[in-house]
Amino acid sequence: MKRFFNSFGFAIEGLQELFANTPNSRVHLGVGTLVIIAGWYYHVSKAEWLVLILCIGLVIAFEALNTALEHLTDLAHPDHHPLAKKAKDVSAGAVLLMALTAAACGLVIFLPKIL
Repeated sequence: MKRFFNSFGFAIEGLQELFANTPNSRVHLGVGTLVIIAGWYYHVSKAEWLVLILCIGLVIAFEALNTALEHLTDLAHPDHHPLAKKAKDVSAGAVLLMALTAAACGLVIFLPKIL
């Protein structure tokens, strides 16, 4: 049981590391917070809340995985290497794709309420 609770501590340490040292994660967290405020203000439906919460969580999770992959790549190959660059670029592209998908979902939900 102690091992189970320790795993939560490690996860919290990881999130602290992410938000303390990764500026993009703080941007995503800030935008997510604004989306939650907008959802409350515009009285979004339960289904819309599910989409918004899922998108926010996925963008931050993708950013966390991107950061972890960057750290592992730096550890495995500290010198510049074309394959290391490709791995980092693809991982960053995945974050961008998820953020754009989340933005599109946000537009579908909020534009009709704003206009």
